[in-house]
Amino acid sequence: MKFFTQVSIAPLPVQVGLEDRIMVLGSCFADGVGERMKAAGFNVCINPFGTLYNPASILNSVARLESGTPFSESDCVPMGAGAGLVCSYSHHTSFARPTEAEFLENANGKLMEASEFWHSCNKVIITLGTAWVWKAKSLISDDETKKYKSLTNLLSTEKSSLGVVSNCLKRPSVEFQREMLGIDETKAIIEDLKAAFPGKEFIFTVSPIRHLSDGAHSNTLSKATLHLAIGSSCYFPAFELLNDELRDYRFYADDLVHPSSAAVGFIWERFLESTVPAKYHDRIRENEKAARFTAHRQFR
Repeated sequence: MKFFTQVSIAPLPVQVGLEDRIMVLGSCFADGVGERMKAAGFNVCINPFGTLYNPASILNSVARLESGTPFSESDCVPMGAGAGLVCSYSHHTSFARPTEAEFLENANGKLMEASEFWHSCNKVIITLGTAWVWKAKSLISDDETKKYKSLTNLLSTEKSSLGVVSNCLKRPSVEFQREMLGIDETKAIIEDLKAAFPGKEFIFTVSPIRHLSDGAHSNTLSKATLHLAIGSSCYFPAFELLNDELRDYRFYADDLVHPSSAAVGFIWERFLESTVPAKYHDRIRENEKAARFTAHRQFR
């Protein structure tokens, strides 16, 4: 008897090896898989602006990596809720610092390294978390509310696509408007990314992490939008592995939203099987063992 549905994964058309330079962008699921790749010996750069959740924020971040334009005082935004910190709408709050000077020094140092890596990388792994976006009213005008800015326009104007922010920085909700990207918009962003960089190979995945602030149905519509937009792009089914093959709350963390460590480990194993040629597997196991030993010694 079978008690679960096994998700069959054929070898992906894009394969990754230890000699590749791999940029990993997207949701916190991308952070988890990216860290496992680093421990396995892959040459990776992981979310140089912090966690990114939606396709438009990822497009904005790629435009900044491509241009390498430093952040300036005009990008600095005081965080809300009495945090007493400075960040930017392009960054996760983990980048926040007590002063503008400290924030800019850190953000531009990371940008310089990541931009150099971006120009030399040959593989890009993007994990999409949600089609919902937050737009800062101060960044948008009437003509920007209907259509995303293409990568070409982003590079020429250096303005956020659709006024979308990567993080609201705990500022008052009245300063933003929230909406869901349409399928056509999301598909255009994905196709724009692939077309703009023919020398890079892209792997897309949809994060299995659930965004339930607006309810389960809203989350389903959002994830469906991402799936439909990815279409025929190279896709790794992390979402399906957790929701269809594991399909049990014991594979979630205590918040019942994020995958547990065991679930991420299982998905990682399936990623290796479908995306990494077998000739690398022994070296990867050795690298992982060495990383665990080093972590254990540091813990002690």
